[in-house]
Amino acid sequence: MAYDAALAVRVRTRLARAPGLAERSMFGGLCFLVNGHMCAGIVGDTLMLRVGPERYAEALARPHAREMDFTGRPLKGMIYVDPPGIASGAALGRWLDMAIAFVQSEPTKKATKKKPPTRRKARQR
Repeated sequence: MAYDAALAVRVRTRLARAPGLAERSMFGGLCFLVNGHMCAGIVGDTLMLRVGPERYAEALARPHAREMDFTGRPLKGMIYVDPPGIASGAALGRWLDMAIAFVQSEPTKKATKKKPPTRRKARQR
């Protein structure tokens, strides 16, 4: 699935000063990680945010927000924000601030190294 490249630029610009910022393809779109934790993402033209369980109900009560049900079941602490809810830079910033606050409350994840393929897997190639 493609994602809205213009929205990606807006999010990337807003998160530029976040510590440990990284990008990764996930959920069929683009995700932004802060200190190793998924913070925000873009699926199509929809913003995906990790707001945490404490602010989940508050976030869902805001206009244009809905449960993230990517797997068919709502993921607690994760929401989607439809395009009208992030039309202005100020609105996008408020949403991203909520997600950044949550992930910065989590301990920094240590970088993990990929394990080399086992001999058996290497021979199968």
